[in-house]
Amino acid sequence: MVFPRWQTFIGAVLLLLSGKLGWVEVNRFPRSAALSWLPGSVLFVGNIYAGSRALSRIDIPFFFTLQNSSHVVSCMIVCAFHREKKPWLKVISICLLLLSAVNLPRYDPQFDHSGYLWALCHLSCVGAYRVFQVHHKSTNLSYIEQQCINYLFSVLLLGLASHPTGDITGALEFPSLQSHTFHCGCCASALLGFLLLLATVRLKRGLSQEYFRVWVFLSKVTAVVLSPLVFYMDFNSESLLCVIVSHVGEALLLYSDRESPP
Repeated sequence: MVFPRWQTFIGAVLLLLSGKLGWVEVNRFPRSAALSWLPGSVLFVGNIYAGSRALSRIDIPFFFTLQNSSHVVSCMIVCAFHREKKPWLKVISICLLLLSAVNLPRYDPQFDHSGYLWALCHLSCVGAYRVFQVHHKSTNLSYIEQQCINYLFSVLLLGLASHPTGDITGALEFPSLQSHTFHCGCCASALLGFLLLLATVRLKRGLSQEYFRVWVFLSKVTAVVLSPLVFYMDFNSESLLCVIVSHVGEALLLYSDRESPP
């Protein structure tokens, strides 16, 4: 938990500094609005922590395949509270996402049990966060203000939990803890995450939600295609088929939402 905390701490500092400099608009928001957003912040912490744990054990294409199934979680939550009939194309896309995620562990040549458990926690948090973000009643918080609360809360929660969970002891025993390269990498990761946040804000302002989701989808596909060129990966035809089916399912989901917006 120490390293995600360090990264979110740098992100929070950069975000607040950018607000002071006028690069982004971070207004003073009432305490009640921040408190009402805390459930989302808890899900955000679960998202980044479980995601980092899972990604350290699972290859990027497989990680995205599992992450795509977070739409299944979102759909289940929405159906539980809002009983509405789903378009048949959306049902098919959800089924493809679910089938690919369920079958992937069977065919992953480097199956890691703990990695998939963390991925399950991650996709559950992502799916629940997506629903919470859409159906959150408060309109007092902008997207950038929501992220500011998320960053600050994650620093606090991860810091408090690092000792009871033993993560701080593990961090002190980390072989590269004294390496300047490692520290530079953590800072660079935090900076890139912050720049990604700014790019997301710009895209959300300049594009409709539909086209924004298309850009996110294309970026994930690009990462899946390029990752084998950067990292060593062991996969077979069955696991590759799961990856392809998952992204076909996500593409169908985007198309179905375009045809029948919620």
